[in-house]
Amino acid sequence: MITLKQLRYFAAVARHRHFGRAAQECHVSQPALSLQIQELEAQLGCQLVERQRGAIALTETGREIAERARRILLEASDLVDHARHRPNLLSGELDLGVIPSIAPYLLPAALPMLQRRHPALGLRLRESQTNTLLDELVDGQLDVALMSLPIDRSGIETLPLFDDPFLLVMPSDAGPKGAGFTPEQALSGDHLLLLEEGHCLRDQALSFCGPTRSGSRRQYGASSLSTIMQMVANGFGTTLMPAMALPIELRPEMPVTLFAFAAPGPRRSIGLVWRRSSPRRQDFEALGAVLAEIGQSGGTLSAAAARAEIISLPTPR
Repeated sequence: MITLKQLRYFAAVARHRHFGRAAQECHVSQPALSLQIQELEAQLGCQLVERQRGAIALTETGREIAERARRILLEASDLVDHARHRPNLLSGELDLGVIPSIAPYLLPAALPMLQRRHPALGLRLRESQTNTLLDELVDGQLDVALMSLPIDRSGIETLPLFDDPFLLVMPSDAGPKGAGFTPEQALSGDHLLLLEEGHCLRDQALSFCGPTRSGSRRQYGASSLSTIMQMVANGFGTTLMPAMALPIELRPEMPVTLFAFAAPGPRRSIGLVWRRSSPRRQDFEALGAVLAEIGQSGGTLSAAAARAEIISLPTPR
């Protein structure tokens, strides 16, 4: 009889295309994992894996079985979740993914509140970029993820929580290396500093500012908002910064000026996403209520206003 253990081991092999890494993920030795794969092939009566020197590949049948195994494992996981968490809201283990442009700004206030209100919750965090989190969500490695909406992925349900406005941040001397430019010129993209490729925040900023010439500074992406703020403060360009990040990233001594946009203004929608098949919707809604309470508190813009002058700008077209 085929076992869930065999399917879990094979799913790991299909994901990593490597026996060693699959064994490490499953916390077993490589020989033990290989033996289970061989037994699965014997029970199914077909070859699933092509074992090549230094690499492996899935056979055509193996690719189909891997997809079926993924669905079976998800159903089994959802069954366990349904049984364990049905009586108690937000109890037991929960794997939460968060994108880097949200995690350090929302979680410090949200986690203590979650702990006080739901002490039986065992939260495990995973911080990564949007596409990675969605892949892990679909594969069942995550229960729910906190990210920017909208999300275009089949089988995914979303829950909008709150909006996070963008502000334009410029050097106080109004120009990199002494070359003056206006806020409107800054929005053209020639001096815009953004996160590196793969961050949804970068794509959102570009959608607000529109196309720019090749050779723009925006091609030099940073890996964190902290780095970008330091570059702006030292006169290397401007950036669009989410209001959520300003209380942490805006230091009192930084020589920068903030520019707000006229209503409605550019903003990103923050929300939760999960597999539509998950039985823990009530848990996710309860989690969302706590996160929305923190995000909607209104403290981010007021804190920024107290530390820098905010001048209204027309929304970029």
